Amino acid sequence: MKKILSLAMLAFLLSCDSGTLGSILESTLSEGGLTNMDIGNGLKQALELGVGEGAMSLSKVDGFLKSPYKILLPAEVRKVTDKLKGIPGFTNVEAEMIKLLNRGAEDAAKSAKPIFVNAIKNLSIQDAMGILMGEKTAATNYLERSTSNPLYRAFSPTIKTSLDRVNATKYWNDIATKYNSFPLVRDKVNTDLTDYVTNQALKGMFGMVAKKEQGIRADVSQRTSDLLKKVFAKQDRS
Repeated sequence: MKKILSLAMLAFLLSCDSGTLGSILESTLSEGGLTNMDIGNGLKQALELGVGEGAMSLSKVDGFLKSPYKILLPAEVRKVTDKLKGIPGFTNVEAEMIKLLNRGAEDAAKSAKPIFVNAIKNLSIQDAMGILMGEKTAATNYLERSTSNPLYRAFSPTIKTSLDRVNATKYWNDIATKYNSFPLVRDKVNTDLTDYVTNQALKGMFGMVAKKEQGIRADVSQRTSDLLKKVFAKQDRS
């Protein structure tokens, strides 16, 4: 009997136009004390919380360098540094480069929060329900999917300035010039450090947001406002 009623209800909902269906859903949510707007605002609050904590954590000294999001040298650069280690003046070249790249990312992370928060504001109410009831990083995935390109364009100049400020760009230019001067080198090195570090820094930021989202979804104690408790309680009941 229950199965028949469920099928009948499903058939009824599928027969409704989008406006009628939206009204039904809104009414149902309101009866439970939770509206679509509540869900949208709750998800935005969760993302802003993750972004805020992520930016604060990663922007500290050693925030990147001594975290799971530590930026390592790309493979083609390591081939260069490995060959330079035996040359005076370049003994600690890899460790120094890694330190400078991460210092650049840490410096840039200080300006990340307002960029991410502005992107979060574009999260539509229509997408909110699907995100709430989706996979454990659905909100982060949505944010990454919809904002990666504009975030890259906004973040890259800051990364470049940061790398220049800690002399990482100059340091790498010295390394590349030295390597390219070797008589037997056929493939000259031309690595865009700004692009590489920007992508790695954004990957770290999204990683921190995802970690916070998963925490909020799984751990009630991390829901630090009444709205978060109210919105994610619906997820718990699903």
